[in-house]
Amino acid sequence: MSESNQQSEYLLGVNQREFERLRFQHGVWGPVTRTFLHRIGIQKGWRCLDVGAGPGFVTFDLRELVGDEGEVTALEPSGLYLDWLRGQVTAKGWNNVRLVQRSAEQHLLPSRTFDLVFVRWVIAFVPDAEKFLSQLFATLKVGGIIAIQDYYYEGLSLYPHGGPCDELPKIVRAYYRSGGGDPYVTARIPEIFARHGLDLTDFTPTCLSGGPSSDITEWAYRFFDMHVPLMADKGIIRHDQAAAILNDWQEHRNNSQTLFFSPLVVDVAGTLRA
Repeated sequence: MSESNQQSEYLLGVNQREFERLRFQHGVWGPVTRTFLHRIGIQKGWRCLDVGAGPGFVTFDLRELVGDEGEVTALEPSGLYLDWLRGQVTAKGWNNVRLVQRSAEQHLLPSRTFDLVFVRWVIAFVPDAEKFLSQLFATLKVGGIIAIQDYYYEGLSLYPHGGPCDELPKIVRAYYRSGGGDPYVTARIPEIFARHGLDLTDFTPTCLSGGPSSDITEWAYRFFDMHVPLMADKGIIRHDQAAAILNDWQEHRNNSQTLFFSPLVVDVAGTLRA
């Protein structure tokens, strides 16, 4: 698949600006992810699959946890992101990080191979989450763990209330659905686990908040500054609405009393039964 096709198929795009947004995003949300990984109890020597790895920021975290004895496979369709990751892996001298330029739907994954399959901010974009996950379940060893971080898209709020930004949660949910995704996908995962022979071992929601100069507010700004105009281009909102939202956001950034609350990000883990 060409890079241009990947960009058109992935709702948030594949480009240098999105790369930089993802890097900043991992700086903000990385501590939440690493806490989740430590709760899972990843051991030296584990074999891990990082699905939709992007530039590999979580791949680095997994490699540190499994050590020289383990192995991490980064599965990512974007050549742009994997080229950067390949350079980092080479510079670190790691010979146990495998890069595969495919999506989970395109790649014939090995069966009963991995101790851990990790999926962050991927499932919400997938039109058929259960079909997608069933492919990943088949790659787990008996007793292996699948760990998912994604949205239950409630909680997003910008205070003081009363401006065009109040409509953002509804608009973002429509944006996800426009690409076939589900902004509430994490609520469905426990029942999917149960149907496929997995025991639910973790279900932990997180909301981050901060003032106008906080990293979490900057994280949100970088998303909305990039994607609100794209929402208008897709016809989800009018262009004048997009302009009003971005103006309202700037007014909040200049208000020392502003508080931003992130949407809920849910950690979900399940273990494959014998």
